[in-house]
Parts: sequence; structure tokens; C-alpha cells
Amino acid sequence: MFENFLARLRGELTLKQLVKRGLKLGKNPCIQKRVIIDDSHAWLIEIGDNVQIASNTHILAHDGSTQHYCGYTKLGRVTIGNNVFIGSSCVILPGVTIGDNSIIGSNSVVSRDVPANVMAIGSPAKPICGIEEYKQKIEEQMKTARIYDKSYTLRGGITEAKKQEQKEDLKSKIGYII
Repeated sequence: MFENFLARLRGELTLKQLVKRGLKLGKNPCIQKRVIIDDSHAWLIEIGDNVQIASNTHILAHDGSTQHYCGYTKLGRVTIGNNVFIGSSCVILPGVTIGDNSIIGSNSVVSRDVPANVMAIGSPAKPICGIEEYKQKIEEQMKTARIYDKSYTLRGGITEAKKQEQKEDLKSKIGYII
């Protein structure tokens, strides 16, 4: 109920309202706060199963910049496959498909299709490696990295002492959390 109130206060629609407008939303979505999904053309957007979308991302099915020059607004479908992760502050433009099992790096602009099973980053987003290669790279890093359990998270009730410990540990290296 509070989420509905906040959305109304901000002039935004909730996911439930976007689905009523035609957004196709798969199972188990994880859509963080401040994600903007084009409410004026929600029926042109399809988000698959097990998709994670980080905060401040924009998913657009229309481009009003063409209105100024030719009097028409450009439209395009947006299809996000299954098991996709979209990093923080990305922009997904009209007419693109993001393939299954792909990762879009933070601050990327997806202006053309991204194939399945790749990691894509940049502006415009381009594939930089396959998912298997990416997983191998992470597994190699984890061999020497500090691994933290749930007690080092907000949901796990992290203490001030653990915050300081983690801060000190990560001064000059990367860690991982379960």
C-alpha cells in the first residue's frame, strides 16, 4: 500500500498498473527502486523470467526525439529474455532484444540487440565476453577474495563492527557476499 502511495506521489505507475497497461512480466522478477518502465507504451515491453533490473534503469519503447524533426515519435518493442541481469543506471532503447542469460553492465545504453549468453557493456552496449568466460574469471578471483556470509548484509543484521571489518578488508581488493 505504501509503494502505491509513493508511486502516485511521484507520478509513476506500479508494476501491477503497468501489467494492466500491457507490460508482459515473467515469473520471479527482481526490479529495484527507481526503475522507469515506459508507461505510455508498456504493451510493447516484455520482460522474461528471473530478470533482475538494478536501480535507476530506464526501459523505453518510444523515442520522442524524432518528433522535433519529422513530426512523428519512433516506437519499438523491447524484449528482455529470461535470466537477464541489467546493472544500475542502464538505458534500454526502443526496438531491442536482450537475449537469455545475458548481463548488461552498469551505465550501459542498449541501442541494438544483445545476443544470448554474453556480457555487454558500454554506450552503446557491446558484448565483451561470453557468460562462461565471465564465470571463469569470477571463480578465479574468488580463490583469493574474502567471502562474506549473510551476517554482513542489512537483511542479515550487520553490526557496526562487521561494517568496519568489511570496510577495512576491501580497502584494496574485491570481496564477495553470499
